[in-house]
Amino acid sequence: MLLIALQMAMTQTPLRFDLEPPKHVTGRIAVTADKAYEQGGYGYEPQRRGKEFLFSAALPEGNYRVTVRLGGRVTVKAESRRLMLRDITTRPGQYVTVSFIVNVRDARLVPPPANAPGGSAVRLKSREAESYTWDDKLTLEFLGDPRVASIDIEPVAVPTIFLAGDSTVTDQRSEPAASWGQMLTALFEPDIAVANHAESGETLKSFVTELRFDKLLSQVKSGDWLLIQFGHNDQKVQWPQTYADPQITYPAWLRTYIAEARRRGAHPVLVTSPERRNYQGDGTVRRTLAEYGEAARRVAREERIPLLDLQERTVALYEALGDAKAANLFNDRGKDRTHHNNAGAWFLARALAAGIAAQIPELAAHLKPAARRFDAANPDLDERFVAASLAESDVRPAGN
Repeated sequence: MLLIALQMAMTQTPLRFDLEPPKHVTGRIAVTADKAYEQGGYGYEPQRRGKEFLFSAALPEGNYRVTVRLGGRVTVKAESRRLMLRDITTRPGQYVTVSFIVNVRDARLVPPPANAPGGSAVRLKSREAESYTWDDKLTLEFLGDPRVASIDIEPVAVPTIFLAGDSTVTDQRSEPAASWGQMLTALFEPDIAVANHAESGETLKSFVTELRFDKLLSQVKSGDWLLIQFGHNDQKVQWPQTYADPQITYPAWLRTYIAEARRRGAHPVLVTSPERRNYQGDGTVRRTLAEYGEAARRVAREERIPLLDLQERTVALYEALGDAKAANLFNDRGKDRTHHNNAGAWFLARALAAGIAAQIPELAAHLKPAARRFDAANPDLDERFVAASLAESDVRPAGN
C-alpha cells in the first residue's frame, strides 16, 4: 500500500489523483471506481448515496490546498461537512478547475513533561469517535450530481482562522444540522484556512479542561486569527462545574482566551452568540443571551479588539422573517429553536462575513467579493443555495 502520510510528512510531495477516467500518468495516481479507502492510503469511503461519494487520503495535520477538476452539479464539503464549494454547475461535458483550503488535524498533543499537568490527547466525546474531524486523513464529500475528473492535494502555508465555540459554531456531523462555522470557508478565497475546533456542549471552562484549547493553541502561529464565541452553555446554572456568570466569571475567561492568543501573536476576535428563536407577543425576539452579549461587547471595548455581533444580526434576521419563515432556517424542521440547518447556517455565516468586511480590513482582504455584504433585516430566501437547502429532506442519511 502507498504510505501517503509518510510521503507527505517527509517529502511534502503533492498528491495528484485521477478519478474519471483513472489515467496512468507519471506523477499521478489512477483511482479506480472500486478503490476503497484503507488505513494510511487513499480511496473511496463506504458511505455512497447514488452518484454522491466521499474520498479520503491519509495526511498529517496541517493546511492543504485542494484543486479539483469537476463538472455536473456539485457541492463540495470537507472533513465533517465543512463547506468548500457551493452549487457549482457546468454544461454537459464541461469541466471547471477550482481550489480551496482544508485544515486537517488529529487529537494528539505533545505529552507534557513528567509530573506536569496536561495530557497527550484531546478528551473527545464518544460521539466524536467516528468523526472525520479528528482522524489521520483528509476527507472530501461530493454532493449533487458530481463528475470529478481529478483531485490534487498539496501542503500550503497560509494564515489560519481558528474557531472556538459550541454547537452553534461546530462542524455538525449529520444532515441537515449545520452551523456558521462550517459554512465560513466557502466565503473566503483559497488563501486562508479555517480550523473549526468548536464542539457541541462546550463552555469557556470545558473547552480548556478537555484540552481543546491546548490543541488549538499548539497550532496557532503569529498572524493567525482566533474567533471566540461562547454563551449558550456557559449560562446554564444547572451545569455548576462550567457555569460562568456574565458579570465576573464569563468576562474573566474571555480575557484569558484573548491573552493566550496575543501571547502567540494571533489576533483575537469576540463573537456574540446567535440568539435563540423565541418570540414575544409583539413579534419581537425574546433575548435569552442579552447579559452575555453585553459582557462580550464590554470586554471587546476594554481590550480594544473587534467584536462581531451575531446576536444582534440574528435578532434582526428572525424579526424580519417572523417565526413561521424563520423556522425554515432551523434544524428538525424548525422544532429546534437554537440550531440551524444548511440554509440558516449559510445566512449566519454571511452575516458574520459582512461583519468582518465592515470591521476587520486585514481579514476582510481574504473574503470573496460577494461575501462582503449581507443585510440581515432583508435576507434573500430565493438565493439559490438557500432555496436548494430548504428544499432538501431532513431525513437524508449523514455522510459520517
